[in-house]
Amino acid sequence: MDHLQRIYKSHQIFSSARYPISRRVLEEKLECSTATVKRMIDELRLYFNAPLQYDRERNGYFYDTRQGEVFELPGLWFNANELYALLTVQQLLEQTQPGLLDDHLKPIKNRLEKILATAQLNKGEIAKRIRILRMTARNTSSEHFQSVASALLQRKRLHIHYHSRSNDQTSQREVSPQRLTHYRDNWYLDAYCHKRNALRSFAVDRIRASWPLDQAALEFDDAELDAHFASSYGIFAGQPKEIAVLLFSAERARWVADEQWHPQQQGKLLPDGSYELRIPYADSKELVMDILKHGDGVEVLEPAALRQEVIKRLQAAMEKYSEGKVRF
Repeated sequence: MDHLQRIYKSHQIFSSARYPISRRVLEEKLECSTATVKRMIDELRLYFNAPLQYDRERNGYFYDTRQGEVFELPGLWFNANELYALLTVQQLLEQTQPGLLDDHLKPIKNRLEKILATAQLNKGEIAKRIRILRMTARNTSSEHFQSVASALLQRKRLHIHYHSRSNDQTSQREVSPQRLTHYRDNWYLDAYCHKRNALRSFAVDRIRASWPLDQAALEFDDAELDAHFASSYGIFAGQPKEIAVLLFSAERARWVADEQWHPQQQGKLLPDGSYELRIPYADSKELVMDILKHGDGVEVLEPAALRQEVIKRLQAAMEKYSEGKVRF
C-alpha cells in the first residue's frame, strides 16, 4: 500500500467510524508504523483541511462534523506515476503555449499539487528536468490565442482579421473553429471559413484581431476533418493529388528511415543501403522545403513536376552563389 492509498484509506476509516479511532487501530488497518500514522494525520489536517480532532477520553481520532457538514477529500486520486504524468503534460502545455487552458486547468492543478505534497514528490523537478527547445516558433498573441481557444471550446463562431503571408493582404473572416493544431512549433486553427465556404487552416500568429460571436459553430465529424486536414502532407491539407517518390542516400537513410513524414507514407531500404520513401501530398510547398534541407542526400524520382520544381530551386540558389559577388 503506497502513501496516497493510505491517505485515502484513512479517510474512509474516519468517515465510516461511529467512534474515535485509536492510533493502534489505525496502524493495524493501514499496515504501517506509529510515525507513518502521525504523519498522515498531520497531512490530512495541513494539506486537505480535514476536521480531524483527538478525543482524549476515548483516546482516538475522529472527524468533527457535528454541524452536519460532510468532509470529502479532493476527487482526484492517482498513484505517483500518474501524478507525474499529469503534471508533465501540464508543464509541456505551459512551455508550448503559456496561458493555454489556464482557467480550465488551474483548479485541477491546485489539487494535484496538494496531493503531490502528501506523496513527498517534488513538482519543481518537472520544470527543472524537462526542456522544450522551440527552434522555429513564431510569437503568438496571448490575447488572440485565448480568444481562439475560448471560441473553440465553447463551440462558438469567431470573427477574425487575418493577415496572409502568401499575398500580404488582411481579410475579415467568420469561422467555425474545429481544432487547434500544434505543428512544427507553431499553432494553427483548423476551421470552416464562412467566406470561402470551405475548411481552412489559419496560422494563429497571423490573426490581427478576434472576437467570439453568438452563433453556434458549425460541426463536422472527425472523419471529415481527418480526411481534409490529416490526409495530405503537412499543414497544407487537402486530398492528396500526387505521390512523391524520394530516394535518400545510404548516409541519410540512417536518419530518414526512422522518421514519419506522413501517416500513410511507404518506405523501404534498398540493397545498397539507400532508402526509398513514398509520400502522398496535395501542395508541394512544404514538401519541397523538406527535400531541399537534405541537399545532395536525396533525389526526387517522381513525379516529374516535383522533380523540376526542386531542380529550379537548386538552380536559383546556385545562381546566387555564382554571381561572383560577395555581399557584406
